[in-house]
Amino acid sequence: MALLGALCISLTVQGFTRRNLRARGTHLLGTNYSTNQMSYDLARLRLNQLIERRPHSNTYTLTPEGQRVALFHTKVHNRILRPLLAADKAPAPAPLRQALATIDRHIRRYIDNSRLGNPA
Repeated sequence: MALLGALCISLTVQGFTRRNLRARGTHLLGTNYSTNQMSYDLARLRLNQLIERRPHSNTYTLTPEGQRVALFHTKVHNRILRPLLAADKAPAPAPLRQALATIDRHIRRYIDNSRLGNPA
């Protein structure tokens, strides 16, 4: 999510460099974003045609598909997943907390029945 957030911040015509992306990624992650991890991420993004490298430069730009993917995932995370993950805490209404507990119980039962959980 931090990488997609960093890409959303870099939605400029000028594009972004590795240095910019690493600084933004480190800031959004709150921990060090290593050059090895960044290189891997950039390679995967290029492979999936979400970014492209400008010829004769060290600058990358988001493709139209990359813009859609980055915006979609960050919006889903910020507007849906983050509030749902925080809903099991006390300020959330009791019926919502109970519904989430029921969903969690059913997921745990499916995992236990399929033996996808820890073998120990």
